[in-house]
Amino acid sequence: MSPDRHGGTQGSEKAAGAGVKLELTNTMTRRKDVFRPADPGRVTMYVCGPTVYNYAHIGNARPAVVFDVLFRLLRRTYGNVVYARNFTDVDDKINAAALERHEPIQIITARYIDAYHADMAALGVLDPVIEPRVTDHIPQIIDLISRLIAQGHAYVAEGHVLFHVPSFPTYGQLSRRNREDMIAGARVEVAPFKRDPADFVLWKPSSPELPRWDSPWGRGRPGWHIECSAMIEHHLGGPIDIHGGGQDLMFPHHENEIAQGTRAQFWIHNGFVTVDGRKMSKSLGNVLLVRDLLAQAPGEAIRLALLAAHYRQPLDWSSEALGQAKQNLDRLYGVLRDLRDVPATGGTALAGPILAALADDLNTPAALAELLALGKRARAAAPSDAGALKGALLEAGSSLGLLQQDPQAWFQFQGDDPGGASTARIEDLIARRAAAREARDFATADRIRAELEAEGVLVEDRAGGSSWRRAG
Repeated sequence: MSPDRHGGTQGSEKAAGAGVKLELTNTMTRRKDVFRPADPGRVTMYVCGPTVYNYAHIGNARPAVVFDVLFRLLRRTYGNVVYARNFTDVDDKINAAALERHEPIQIITARYIDAYHADMAALGVLDPVIEPRVTDHIPQIIDLISRLIAQGHAYVAEGHVLFHVPSFPTYGQLSRRNREDMIAGARVEVAPFKRDPADFVLWKPSSPELPRWDSPWGRGRPGWHIECSAMIEHHLGGPIDIHGGGQDLMFPHHENEIAQGTRAQFWIHNGFVTVDGRKMSKSLGNVLLVRDLLAQAPGEAIRLALLAAHYRQPLDWSSEALGQAKQNLDRLYGVLRDLRDVPATGGTALAGPILAALADDLNTPAALAELLALGKRARAAAPSDAGALKGALLEAGSSLGLLQQDPQAWFQFQGDDPGGASTARIEDLIARRAAAREARDFATADRIRAELEAEGVLVEDRAGGSSWRRAG
């Protein structure tokens, strides 16, 4: 069977996952429910994607990786999964970036879409089946807004179209917020033309330097919330099986989508990412870009670190956690390297505990523990069992998006060691040691050498100067 364009072979995956009972925590019901798609022959999933005005940070990467694991599991179980993840390519943040950098908006969005694709590919994230862009769906957005006006849910005011929240009595059912909390949480714009403080924008006027399209309400651009509802309706229909995204999107974005008519059997949200116990923010200077982390560790190590906590829980990112992820993959790839001459045979039954953990609300910590245990078994396996254990490792790894490359390629990675000193720090210490030696301050030079060795860096002195390498 030939592989499909999203990786793997759909037919074999479906056979391997037959009979699995998948349970997922549904934000709407606040419980873990058994997943039963409306049409097992066409499972539908939509995940809110990035607003493309900058490079992806580790918080953006978490939902991409989490829902990639779910995508893999759904395909294994059902075969045909229509997975859509959008790009928001018209937004006030994009407009601000274009003005600041003196570049056309289209150049900004194209650059960061390409960068996002490259970063997610490095993390082993499969391509969604559909990647809709807002700017390709303006007619659908205008049509949906027109219907909301006709239904009495929206109104026109001073060139704007706004959704009238009181027209939707169950507004707030997803987030369980009261009216006061909803108004505060939405950080709604105070405008005299609003009928109600909670009303939100569906369409707004644009000045000539901003993106704008003709509409029945004047030249302008869509509000953020209406975009996903229109793209879901156009590509997936409704109700859809799964709607996913980060916890921060639950309110107001997903709440507003529901008010606009979006229906999903399951609403699934991943938790926040912190860095060394602190929220990521520009003011703290701790926003970690995926492309910078890829200089420290292979993409698979970053992926494993993102899967180390349950998706619904907060994930605290640290260099130590990334270093541990790389060490765990070193062990697993070491096993595969040792078994390089052993043909992989079957292994589906042995991979069962990993697949069962994933079917239990994507319990990736339990799945990873089982994967490491399987690696230990394979390392000590008798020749008669080695082929099946190798096959199980590869199959289980594929379900998590891990162990996807040749072991030799894995061990050839050169970059900063996330568990030790960065390259910049090493070079600084080497320069300071050279200066100390030049000044004949050998005590300082020896102390720096010892400090480097303690961090796994070996220094070699030659006639032309000093060189260094990481131990191991």
